[in-house]
Amino acid sequence: QVQLVESGGGLVQAGGSLRLSCVASGRSFSQWNMGWFRQAPGKEREIVAAIKWNLSYKRYADSVKGRFTIFRDDAKNAAYLQMNSLKPEDTAVYFCAGDGRLLGDYVSDTASDYDYWGQGTQVTVSS
Repeated sequence: QVQLVESGGGLVQAGGSLRLSCVASGRSFSQWNMGWFRQAPGKEREIVAAIKWNLSYKRYADSVKGRFTIFRDDAKNAAYLQMNSLKPEDTAVYFCAGDGRLLGDYVSDTASDYDYWGQGTQVTVSS
């Protein structure tokens, strides 16, 4: 059974940084595309960033480009989201997600395309 566990959320002042971590169980992690999504109160879940299984492609929401970086360490079955220059509008629950289609060519920005989800970690940015 696949499990994703996020950590690293918290309260930070505007302009600060956080690094979110997502550790996955499951033998096929290295063959999954991975994504980070977020959901603010009253809003739909939205893509933040995603990375292809072979590291050849990364995608970012326009709102985080230049500030956030997604990366992975397959030896640790882990994906990360480095968040710099945080803004109050980045406040949300952040989820990591795994696309169970092995060796997927397309890196999706759609939540319904991802099969595995963590429980979420709260990020709060104060002004």
